[in-house]
Order: sequence, then structure tokens, then C-alpha cells
Amino acid sequence: MTLVLFAAVTFVLMGIEARRAAVNERAQRAAGGFEPAGDVYPLMRVAYPGAFLAMILEGAVRGGAPWSAAAVGAVVFALAKAIKWWAILTLDRAWTFRVIVVPQAPLVATGPYRFVRHPNYVGVIGELVGAALITGALIAGPIMMIGFAMLILKRIQIEMHALSRFAPSGRPER
Repeated sequence: MTLVLFAAVTFVLMGIEARRAAVNERAQRAAGGFEPAGDVYPLMRVAYPGAFLAMILEGAVRGGAPWSAAAVGAVVFALAKAIKWWAILTLDRAWTFRVIVVPQAPLVATGPYRFVRHPNYVGVIGELVGAALITGALIAGPIMMIGFAMLILKRIQIEMHALSRFAPSGRPER
């Protein structure tokens, strides 16, 4: 039952995030935004939900996680979602699933961006850690975390390169 509830919550939240990202993507493109070449988004759009699905399926096969691990995982997952949503709300219309750069748009350095350069990705990794603990995915959990972390590192390179070329003077907005 815990895995079914976790799956429902996870995929409903993904749907909400996807809707917001699509609306923001249209707004970014309307403001002159463009997507730099080489983004790993096509892989991420499959790997992200696939990671959760793999962990949930492994958890179902294994019979779930011990209650204490699942409880810790739920706290980690909730904190990670809070960090991610703090980043989403701080970026407002600039937050999308895709890397979309609006030339001359100021870099954001408020909210969680005061403390961490990429808080959204910190949240995503935290979600995966939480999910692995909740589901008891001893194999899929680490594999998915490492694989997705590699995608995030590549994504950060693409973002930083694009932002360094098109942000005004490279200085964040305060």
C-alpha cells in the first residue's frame, strides 16, 4: 500500500511540474528564448520518471523497505521536494524542464540561489535518494541516482555555457 501511495504522489507531482514547465517554456520562447544545442533533456524526460518506476517496481518485488528506512526516505523526499519547489517558485516563469535561455535576462541569485548554484538539481537528487529509501530499491536506487547525476552534470555544463554567453555581464540579479 505504501508503494502505491508513493507512486501516486510521485507521478501526480510530476504531472503538476510538467504542466508548469510547459507553460513556462511557451513564455520563455515568446520572450525570445532559445534552446542551446546538445541538451540531454531527451534522455532526462525518460530517465526521470523511469528511475522512479524502476525503484517502485524493485520495491514491489522486494516487498518494500523496512518502516524506519521508508520513514527516513519520506522525510528526505519531502525536504527535496521543498528545495525543488523553492527553486521553481524563485525562478517563476524562467523554470522549465528544458534549458531555455532568454538573451539579456538577468541571472537569479535570490531564494535558494543565494546558497547553491543549482538548487533544483539538489532537489532532484534528494528526491531519488528519498525514493530509494522509501521503496527499498537496493539495486535500482544507486544505479538510477548515479545515472541521473551524470545527466545532471552534463546539463549543468550546457546551462553554464549558454548562460555565460547570453546573460548580461554574467552578474546575478539580486
